[in-house]
Amino acid sequence: MVSLEKLHPEERNFLENVPCPTFAAQPWVRGKKLKERRVAIISTAGLHQPEDRPFTSVEGDYYRIIPGDIQSNNLVMSHVSVNFDRTGFYRDLNVVFPIDRLRELAESGDIGSIASFHYSFMGADDPMRWEQTARHLAGLLKKDNIDAVLLVPV
Repeated sequence: MVSLEKLHPEERNFLENVPCPTFAAQPWVRGKKLKERRVAIISTAGLHQPEDRPFTSVEGDYYRIIPGDIQSNNLVMSHVSVNFDRTGFYRDLNVVFPIDRLRELAESGDIGSIASFHYSFMGADDPMRWEQTARHLAGLLKKDNIDAVLLVPV
């Protein structure tokens, strides 16, 4: 990701003034030990399988479903921002989608299991428009018995 000071002044000004939501309370829930949890990855790297349609800048085209058994070399990135630095992705996918590390944690018993499906968003949009999508995704995570999510903002 490019640093703010390297952006065009208009774009920097826009990003510096994007409102961040605030919440009245911070919910805290105690749960199972990590070694008993089923874990999913949610990334904002704009990843998908080669046969999936690329991300677009169309409102509502927010995420792709990634199978849990995918091989790490079978993902492509179609993030549409011109300021998005793909160097880390090209060197090691696990920087933006740590599926191999998650598998190692499952094999060692540090986590209970890995999700049947993971999710990658194309993050170049206003997340305040994603509420309906987030609610749908929460339902998919519940169906897969997910009780821990690794959020990977890119």
